[in-house]
Amino acid sequence: MSLDYPFNLSGKVALITGGSKGIGRCMALDLARAGASVVIVSRHIEEGRQVAQEIDKSYSPAIALYADISRPDTLLPMVEAATDTLGKIDILINNAGTNIRKPALDFREDEWDTVLNTNLKGTFFCSQVVARTMADTGGGKIINISSAAGGKAVPWLTPYSVSKAGIIHLTRALAIEWARYAITVNAIAPSYMETPLTREWLSDPKRRDLIAKRSPLNRIGQPTDLTGALLLFASDDSNFITGQTLFVDGGSGAGWVIQWDEMES
Repeated sequence: MSLDYPFNLSGKVALITGGSKGIGRCMALDLARAGASVVIVSRHIEEGRQVAQEIDKSYSPAIALYADISRPDTLLPMVEAATDTLGKIDILINNAGTNIRKPALDFREDEWDTVLNTNLKGTFFCSQVVARTMADTGGGKIINISSAAGGKAVPWLTPYSVSKAGIIHLTRALAIEWARYAITVNAIAPSYMETPLTREWLSDPKRRDLIAKRSPLNRIGQPTDLTGALLLFASDDSNFITGQTLFVDGGSGAGWVIQWDEMES
């Protein structure tokens, strides 16, 4: 860990769901660079092992474990394996999620269930099983990954928007209940981020430009734009912050976006 790193997580154990790719992988590396030992949780266990090996080689101890957060029966064995190996869990990042993009009139019940069971139900039950261990070890940090779509609805993303709005309120509810165990619960709500999973969607220049213009900063977010929020909520610097959602959206949720060159011409 660099001596001038802004947040120190040395001696902490962080567990991140969906940590094998995209935003999750970036967050796992951020946590490791700050000094935390890391548990990569994924349905794609081989990909998870690759990330864990990268972290273990360059930064701090890391392991990969299988779980499917939409299936609560897979969560307790995963948490038990994490604590058996690394001794405790200080930080939980509920990052795993899914999405189906289509008009609301066309959604089937099974598609609704897939999105809600993964994003909202999975976040709750993963938080619950980890919080039980945190309560026994003196507290911890839970960080839920919501979305800018949880703050304002997005066409063709109705179940996703509903699930991410639910995570924002779930964050408040758990923060109130679990404060007595010294567990803080906060959320990060990113806007559209450029990752390997979104690269093909953003390869259309017209679409990319339209998405970028939703933000007053006139660009698409990068996973590294989430680093500050992540490490703040994961570190002791946020010990008096709980129940909050930080929107990392380039200002798109603040109000109307003005194209100033058009207004001033």
